[in-house]
Amino acid sequence: MSTQVALLNASYERLGSVPFKHAVRMLFREVAIVEEGRADRMIGPHPWPSVIRLVRYVAAKWLYRDAAWSRQNLLQRDRHKCAYCGGRAETVDHVLPASRGGLWEWINTVAACERCNNRKGDRTPTEAGMPLRFSPYVPTRAQLAALD
Repeated sequence: MSTQVALLNASYERLGSVPFKHAVRMLFREVAIVEEGRADRMIGPHPWPSVIRLVRYVAAKWLYRDAAWSRQNLLQRDRHKCAYCGGRAETVDHVLPASRGGLWEWINTVAACERCNNRKGDRTPTEAGMPLRFSPYVPTRAQLAALD
């Protein structure tokens, strides 16, 4: 029962996801309704939810603030693609290496495969002759939620 349930605003805009138990509580408090669910399984009068929608619109200004930097969010922003070769990324690389003053922030970090990360080493992409396939940017929470 630790699965996630997609949460939509009353306007059908995706707000993110909530744990299954929280979704069920929202249904029984009547603040949400089931948009998609399994008709063969029921929880009281409700079908087993996979997507719920709020009954009333919630102004989600917080969604349009900058997202917090984390390794998971960075890999999500870059869609688990290496910024150098386009392969599957599993590591974080500093554009300006941390040993040379580079910070752990959105603009200075990209997802990279282990091979490219090791090849680039303690150099900038220009010094290593490895141009970035895209420019790093600061995503909003809404942009990350859309990538889920």
